[in-house]
Amino acid sequence: MLSNVIQAVDPPSQLLPARELMAFTLGSHILLVPFGVALPAITLLMHYRGLRRNDPVALKLARRWSAVMAVQFAVGVVTGTVLSFELGLLWPGMMGRWGDVFGLGFGVEAWAFFLEAVLIAIYLYGWRRLKPWTHFWLGAPLPLAALMGAFGIIAANSWMNTPQGFKLDSAGNPVDVDVRQAIFTPMFGPQYWHFVVAMFMTAGFVVAGVYAVGWLRGRRDRYHRLGFTLPFTVATILTPVQFMVGDATARAVFHKQPVKFAATELVWKTDTHVPEYLFGRLDEDGTVSGGIKIPQLDSILAGFKPSTQVTGLTAVPASDRPTAVQATIAHWAFDIMVTVGSLLILLALWYAWAWLRHRDLPRSRWFFRCAALAGGACLLTVECGWITTEVGRQPWIVYNHMRVSEAVTDTGAGSLWSMLGIVIVVYALVIGAFLTVILKMRTRWRIADEAPTAVHGPPAPEADTPYGPRAEHGAVAGSDRTSGGAS
Repeated sequence: MLSNVIQAVDPPSQLLPARELMAFTLGSHILLVPFGVALPAITLLMHYRGLRRNDPVALKLARRWSAVMAVQFAVGVVTGTVLSFELGLLWPGMMGRWGDVFGLGFGVEAWAFFLEAVLIAIYLYGWRRLKPWTHFWLGAPLPLAALMGAFGIIAANSWMNTPQGFKLDSAGNPVDVDVRQAIFTPMFGPQYWHFVVAMFMTAGFVVAGVYAVGWLRGRRDRYHRLGFTLPFTVATILTPVQFMVGDATARAVFHKQPVKFAATELVWKTDTHVPEYLFGRLDEDGTVSGGIKIPQLDSILAGFKPSTQVTGLTAVPASDRPTAVQATIAHWAFDIMVTVGSLLILLALWYAWAWLRHRDLPRSRWFFRCAALAGGACLLTVECGWITTEVGRQPWIVYNHMRVSEAVTDTGAGSLWSMLGIVIVVYALVIGAFLTVILKMRTRWRIADEAPTAVHGPPAPEADTPYGPRAEHGAVAGSDRTSGGAS
């Protein structure tokens, strides 16, 4: 116990760069995760609509989204692979002792990643090469593979938050592993559904935001209308669902990780009638500076009545809880997440009200301005969610079993700082290449949409459908040259 206290007071020099490196790579990778998890399902939903209604515009959108999905997946391979290496490189203490207990989650994620790569390749290949419905059904397993990947990652992370499924021998090493219990931990269900709904919300708002920008720039055609409406409707339906799921998840943290809950809510002493602080800063003496204090609300939110007792940070020794700075970081991340979620509910209600009244999109430009920003706001909440999860668990990497300082590598701090610099440069190049490719694709598609109008007048609806012969842009009117290649 004394050694643990010493480690908490005087952490190894390599701990900070290891944390910074992991935080940067995870924070960068997670921005791509919503599209890996949810974009396949949104694309297939648009694909189904196109086939069901014989709608060439919907099919065009589905084909183009599938191309973006493939590019995003390729970038995700790079960032995800780096994260896999870092788990073993930066945290050998955790992987060496606990890998046999919770490592199955990473194995499931790896298999799902491989399966998703194969399915994406088949789906891309199928445009103009397979019968329409055959092509659709071959792509149908894609969302399931994406959800399986999320299952593996969340299983591993939820185990770190509420570890179970093992016994400890006399040396403190895990034995008698129960794989089922190690996967389905108390926090697995709340974390998984909170994560999945967040991914679908984020992907829906981001995709819709692209077409909201086009709408603000005067592109009011059916292509932009449909490209906005379908993903925004998906996100709108899920927004109130996420609010309820998030509330249930926070209550699960209250019961299963009371010290983390105390950190996110800035609760210093165990008590009833605990107030809620909106933002604010926790000081070293337990007082809260700034923020908005709402009497008794924290107890009400935790247990539905003011007399609910909330565990405070001082319920455990200082070496076993987040520092005041870490608690403040977790608290701000949590409050930002809740604030953005509340604003998105208002945006969803605006959309639903306009649709129920007029069966049409809202006419205000302010609505589309807000819709254009909603995707970026969702990405911010995704980052905040992981900050809350990871920072609120400090100083533990395996809750109540292993500290972060015990798991960190012996590699020198200088080498880790150098590695961080290299990773930043590489990620900047990779993300820059990704954005360049996406912008070039957008430009090519816009030229393809405008070219028939400039040369021949209004294009026929079937001129650019992804099934059957493809009309060549720029060909002499009336010619029937076709191409079997996918675009």
